[in-house]
Amino acid sequence: MGRVGAVGRTTKETNVTVELALDGTGATEVATGLPFFDHMLQQLGKHASWDLSVTCTGDLEVDGHHTVEDVGLAIGQALGEALGDKAGIRRFGSIVVPLDEAAVEVALDLSGRNFVIHDVDVPAETIGTFDTGLVEDFVRALAQAADLTIHVRLRSGRSPHHVVEAEFKALAKALGDACALTGPGDIPSTKGTL
Repeated sequence: MGRVGAVGRTTKETNVTVELALDGTGATEVATGLPFFDHMLQQLGKHASWDLSVTCTGDLEVDGHHTVEDVGLAIGQALGEALGDKAGIRRFGSIVVPLDEAAVEVALDLSGRNFVIHDVDVPAETIGTFDTGLVEDFVRALAQAADLTIHVRLRSGRSPHHVVEAEFKALAKALGDACALTGPGDIPSTKGTL
């Protein structure tokens, strides 16, 4: 069966389905109605080496917030399901990812504790139909649903497109590393649980 998670999430604002396989090849299929967000989720699956399928229909006539946040919650739930008891995982991941003038650092812990520091002062801009201010909402929703500790810091950057894309790639690489199976199957905590 493998380490997989599947989530359906329906509210009055969105209808989201997510399928995630942690031990995948980076194959992604994404359709949220927000093309730039789709591109960022493709980066997430590809660079984490997950197989990731995301579909969402949402109230985009209002704005993109409900779609972005609910997709983050659904991916977080699927991630938690796929991780199970977290036996044998690396647990921690960190990286700095550059994209031209931008460089974003992500450090995270699959700790079972939801905490986010998001120190990314990206210039407010709409990229296509995507509001760059929604990136933090996505990260917070993901961390909440998967019980992750995530620190994100912008080291440098001018272009909102580059900053956001570097952040998604850094998040992907750190998550892929933290989810990797490395040990004999023990839960990586002195408490015996995460």
